[in-house]
Order: sequence, then C-alpha cells, then structure tokens
Amino acid sequence: MTGFNPELSADVIEVRDWVRTFARDVIRPAGAEWDEREETPWPVIQEAAKIGLYSLDFFATQWFEPSGLALPVAFEEIFWGDAGIGLSIVGTGLAAAALSANGTNEQMGEWLPRMFGTPDDVKLGAFCASEPDSGSDVGAIRTRAVRDGSDWVLNGVKTWATNGGIAEVHVVVASVDPSLGTRGQATFVIPPGTPGLSMGQKFRKHGIRASHTAEVVLEDVRVPESCLLGGPDKLEARLARARAGERTGHQAAMRTFETTRPSVAAMAVGIARAAFEYARDYAREREQFGRKIGENQAIAFLLADMATRVDVARLLTWRAAWMARNGRQFDQAEGSMSKLVAGETAVWVTEQAVQILGGAGYTREHPVERFHRDAKIYTIFEGTSEIQRLIIGRAVTGLQVR
Repeated sequence: MTGFNPELSADVIEVRDWVRTFARDVIRPAGAEWDEREETPWPVIQEAAKIGLYSLDFFATQWFEPSGLALPVAFEEIFWGDAGIGLSIVGTGLAAAALSANGTNEQMGEWLPRMFGTPDDVKLGAFCASEPDSGSDVGAIRTRAVRDGSDWVLNGVKTWATNGGIAEVHVVVASVDPSLGTRGQATFVIPPGTPGLSMGQKFRKHGIRASHTAEVVLEDVRVPESCLLGGPDKLEARLARARAGERTGHQAAMRTFETTRPSVAAMAVGIARAAFEYARDYAREREQFGRKIGENQAIAFLLADMATRVDVARLLTWRAAWMARNGRQFDQAEGSMSKLVAGETAVWVTEQAVQILGGAGYTREHPVERFHRDAKIYTIFEGTSEIQRLIIGRAVTGLQVR
C-alpha cells in the first residue's frame, strides 16, 4: 500500500471546484440572512439537492473515493461558504455514518435513501447520542431500550441533536444493559411518524445558527426488532462477551465519532480559511497612517501565522481522512489530532481576523464576527478539545489517562 500523498487527483480537484462554485454563488451570499433568521435554510438545501450535492450518491461516492480526500476537500469548501448552512447540508451525514457503521446492508439499503429524500422533496437525518446529563460521558447515557416481545420500547431525552425533531429518520443510541456502560448500548432507527417521538426545545445558539439543534424526547417509542442496527444476534453476542469480561470492540456512539472526526475537522478548516482570506484581503486594501495595514509587520506576521496554522490543520485532516479510507488504524489518535488542531485553529484564526479588522470586525457589516461565532463549536461538539487530548494522551502514553 502506498503512503499518504497530499497531491489531489484530477477527480478530487474537479469535485473541489464544483463545490467551491456552489459555495461561492449560492451558500456564501445567503449566509448572513439565515444566520439572522436562525432557521433551517430549506431553499439552499433544495438547491444543493438539485445539483446532486445534497444526496446519498454524493456522500457515498466521495466516501469511497480511493484517496479519502474528496469528502474533506468538499466539506472545506462548503464551510468556507458558510458554516450554519453548511451544517444543514451535511448534518444528515452524521446520521448516515452512524447507520453505516452499525447497520446491516439491508438496513442501509432501506434507511439511507429515506434520510435524503429527493430533490423535489428533501429530507433530513438526525443522530441522537448526547443527553442533558451525559455530553462527553457517553457511558452515562440514560435513554433506555427495553425488549417487549418482538419490539423495542425506548424512553429518554436526547439533546444537542442536529436536525432533531425535524428529521425524517432519527438514529438513536440507547442503553439496553446499563450495568455494562458503553458496552451495553445499542443503536436504533426510529422511522418517520413513530408515536412517542417529539421535539423538545429548539436551542438558540451562539453560532451555526442556520443549523437546527434541538432536544428529542422519546416517550414509549415502540419500534420493531428490524430497527435495531446490526440485528439481535449481533447485539446478544456482544452483550454476552461484555458480561464475560471479554473485549467487545468500539461502542456505537464512539464508532460514529471516530468515523466522522476528519470530516468535522475539514469543516473547521473551511471556516478558518474563510476568515484568513477575508482578513488578508482587508489588510491589502485598508490604509492607516498613509500605508496599507498589511505592510506593518504586526499584521503581516499575524497573517503568516494564520496561513501556516490553516495549512497545518488541513494536512492533519487529510492524513486522518486518508488513513480512515485506507484502513490504517489511528494508533496515535490521528483522527482526534485532526479534530483538535482544526477546531482550535478555527477559533484562533477567526479571532485574529476580527482583531485585524478592528472595530469593523466586531460589527455584522463584515462576516468575520460570524466566522468567529461559528468556529467555537468545533472545540465542543463531536468531542471537546479536552476529550480529544484525553484520547491522544492515552494513545501516546499507553496509559489510562483520566
């Protein structure tokens, strides 16, 4: 197997340029409006569906592209356009990843297409793992799934769910044996219209406001055994190994997060790049004391650091994506490294962009303040920076760092 090569193939470059055009012409002009409205940008999602960008075919094709770089490259461009709209377009991908990581071929064939709908009738998917009392601590999930004959009955409350309550298909992580912690969890598909599933509060957020985030309430939600991802035999075998004290492999929620970390990192890289480019262009034109502010070392050096950090984050992201696609194990927690560095880079770069613009950067007349608000979530969701450092620390020391 050949090593990691950061040179993009002609096919990936074609995808990048195609997505960049859509981001430039459709997403970016709509960013400020949907940020203010704090609503799901259905018209933009529909435009993305019409050109094939919001579709199961796009996600599947790019996921299986040989280098593994097509999806992070595309995500960077989408989020360069706008993070809130971007998350509305790609948020279904997290639910799709959870289904793909845990489901059977038959389950994927049935439910993946229903998550996306059609260009004329777009749908969404939602992955529901976090809970009010268990954010980073996925082992503390309290949502219960109890077998009742040939059905499963779910009760609990999920929070911070992207597309929660408005999705066509919800993918829910629940505990089937609380005594086993994460090893006693399973993942279920909740079909549309299932009685007992409802939306709790919709959150008003600091950033990514165009992306819908809400609680999902499950009250005696009854689903058939066919909605248990992976099937009953696989679950029972895993539970038996756990009860015997044997290793069971990764549990459902963490498997999903591991799969998606390079893609989440790519989103942060897109935000950081957008902020850097805007600040750079501003510094080229803005004059103070008779010269361009970019001629001042204080500004030029800051831009140099911003550009360097964006490239570092991108390369770590591409390496992790390549490793995931080519079956390389994250022995040094390379997926977490990409997410940690990209998220913190986005926060730092966007803050420096605001600083370079000064008072103008603090107003909504310029997009850098929105970039800064959008960036912060990337040190929080899909595993906080602290959790990423914990994972990396365990990997590099071989010790149970706590």
